[in-house]
Amino acid sequence: MHMHRYEKWWLALGTGSLIIFLIILGISAFHSGHTPPSAQAYIDPEQVDQIAPFSEPGLKKVEGRDWDYELVVVGSAFYYFSGEEIKVPLNSRVKIIATTKDVVHGFQVAGTNINMMLEPGFISEYVTTFDKAGEYLVLCNEYCGVGHHTMKTMIKVVE
Repeated sequence: MHMHRYEKWWLALGTGSLIIFLIILGISAFHSGHTPPSAQAYIDPEQVDQIAPFSEPGLKKVEGRDWDYELVVVGSAFYYFSGEEIKVPLNSRVKIIATTKDVVHGFQVAGTNINMMLEPGFISEYVTTFDKAGEYLVLCNEYCGVGHHTMKTMIKVVE
């Protein structure tokens, strides 16, 4: 195959630009502190039900913290363990602590910026304030099997 000299130049310029872009992106990401998650918060996925706080999932009021409530969630085979109904008081600061027992699941609260990936054995945490009353759909946004579409629950923010 014969390539014209100008085609070689454009190919070299495009490849070089891509490499420079990726290097700059990598350096800026690590300089800003965006690093891959560490495995410091690891638990045995087969023992999740016996390890606190996952042994008692649901919403609990806490004292002496930067947040008012802790919502403990365990994802498992097409449903969330988080108690029967999640009622959160309006304008309360909530720390969501979540993990999964079996496969990768998602935890997304529609209408908010809450979006976590739940991996077996790793603990995901997110702190937020619910400042609008209403019902928020919580759904799994990572395909986890044939019953994936049934994996949902509701958070009700009440006054």
